[in-house]
Order: sequence, then structure tokens, then C-alpha cells
Amino acid sequence: MRREPVEDFHIDFEDGYGNRPDAEEDHHAKLAAEEVARGFKENSLPPFIGIRIKPFSAELSARSIRTLDLFLSALCEATRGRLPQNFVVTLPKVTIPEQTAALAKLLEAMEPALGLEKGALKFEIMIETTQAVLNHRGESALPRLLEASAGRCTAAIFGTYDYTASCSITAAYQTMSHPACDFAKNMMQVAFAGSGIWLSDGATNILPAAPHRAEKGRRLTAAQKKENRDVVHRAWRLQYADIQHSLATAYYQGWDLHPAQLPTRYAAVFSFFLEGLDSAAARLKNFVEKAAKATLVGEVFDDAATGQGLLNYFLRAINCGAISEGEAERLTGVTSEELHMGSFLRILKNRTK
Repeated sequence: MRREPVEDFHIDFEDGYGNRPDAEEDHHAKLAAEEVARGFKENSLPPFIGIRIKPFSAELSARSIRTLDLFLSALCEATRGRLPQNFVVTLPKVTIPEQTAALAKLLEAMEPALGLEKGALKFEIMIETTQAVLNHRGESALPRLLEASAGRCTAAIFGTYDYTASCSITAAYQTMSHPACDFAKNMMQVAFAGSGIWLSDGATNILPAAPHRAEKGRRLTAAQKKENRDVVHRAWRLQYADIQHSLATAYYQGWDLHPAQLPTRYAAVFSFFLEGLDSAAARLKNFVEKAAKATLVGEVFDDAATGQGLLNYFLRAINCGAISEGEAERLTGVTSEELHMGSFLRILKNRTK
């Protein structure tokens, strides 16, 4: 929490920002660029950073492009044509491939004007509508969205609340664990498998924010303090369950809306990996030893998928910081070099040479 509390930070000019007068958004776009440039100079930015613009809809595309142009122009002017590492633009509410194609062409045209290398500007897409999952012919639109991005798309983010709204789900049931969300996210996993595209789940929108604040010179009553505590704890429990559900369905990335959600995310992610650590370590250690022996004597080891699943568990646990490489090696007998191979079959092949 002290070294890197937030891995990925996005400046929001969409739903979280709303529709404001043009002059105000112009000012904020430049102001945001100045803050990013300052963080870039001071080396205080998170490892991943970006800006979420408005959708490329008929009503909002002009405003979206103007905000992006103002932001990038001010940023590149302040940094002398350099971008922060892993900088991306997020395009929300994508419905048709023409939108990703339009953003790809726009970024391509902006690079020489900003003094950037070709291909420097990347973007993410948000899957928030039923049309993005299945088009009017019943075909998956997801691969076409990626193809139209001209190699600039790096990630796909699921938008829980817009998607459930597009499914006519009422507000009380617009949750991250709704079966409609699981369907859409599984479609994303299938469509983008092997593409190198990062996947991210949505966010819990019930915030751990206390409803009562003491006025100057006064104190909260015991009842108000209790209500504050109950509200925060309910929100934490909900977010914890949402994150655990995401992890169980192989969505290892998520996003948060409020600083008070960060402790819950760490607790949920770390506990997901630590609670089953000893049994997973014993299984992987036993698996590698038995598989290597079977291969050595010419027998067929036909459960490599389970071995890969166990290996993935440790790779993810290391990546999020729940355990170290040294701990993983001590528990499983799999060396750091083998872990970095990322492939159970490569580990076996290397051990039987």
C-alpha cells in the first residue's frame, strides 16, 4: 500500500465526470494533462495510466475527440513529446467496429502532430452493450472490434451497469455477479483468448462512504456512528464478494471508484490466493514430480491442463504480491526460472532432458 497502492489510474471524462459546459471541460482536460506531466517529471505516476473519453456516439464524438486532443496536446507539450509508460485511452460504450476503427485512425493521425513515434498511442475498449457481445445476426461482434483496432487495442473492460441496463435488468439486481454479466464476460474470454488482450471486470458501485458527518463544533450521536459503521461494513462485504466472484471466474483485473475500496480489494485478492496456498503448493509439487517421472519412462501424462492451472495460480499470486517467488519455490519445488517459463509442459520438458 505504501509503495504502489494503485496499479492503474484513469482520469475520467465520461460517466464519472458527466456532461459539463465546453469551456469547463476544455479547462479540465488541460489541467489533467498538467498534473500527469508533473507526475511524469517527479516519477510518481502509477505503472499504468490513462484517460477515459466520452463514447464515439453521434451526440458525443465531437466532444470526446476535442477533450482527447486538448489533453494529449498539453501533455506532450509539457513532456516534450514523451508519454508516460503504459499510457492508454479508454473508449467506453463501444457498439460497432467502426468506432474502434475511427479511434485507431484518429490516434494514427495525432502521433506525427504530437511528435510521437508511430504506434505509441494505444487504447482500451469497454464492453457495455449487448450489441458488442452479439450483433443483429447473432454473431459475436467482439473479434471484429479487435480487428478494427489496427493493433492498437490492448485491453477490454466490462461495464457492469450499462450492460445490465441494456439487458433491461432493474436497478436492484444490477450486480457484478448477475448471470447476464457472467455470460458476457465468458464471451469476452472466449473471443479474446490467445489474443494477448487484457481483460478487466467492472466495479462495485455501492461505496463505503459514511452518510453522516459531524458539523463544526458538534459530535455525531451514537446512532449516527453506528449507522456510519454499518454502511461502510455492508459496502465492504459486497465489494469483497464481488471481487472474489471475479477471481473465481478468472477475471484477475478490476477497478475501484473510491479510496476506501482499496483495502477491501487487497484483502479479497490476497485471501483468494493465500487461503488455498498450502494445498495448491502440495498438489503442484506432487504433480511436477509424478509427471516428470511418467515422461521419463515413456508414459503419457494426460492431465497437463490441471498442472497448467496450478502453475497459473502461483503466477497470479506472485504477480499480485500475495506471495514472493522465493516462497513459491520453497513451497512447490518449482524454481524461479521454471516459473518464468509460464508453461507446465516446458517445465516437464526441461526436467527430462
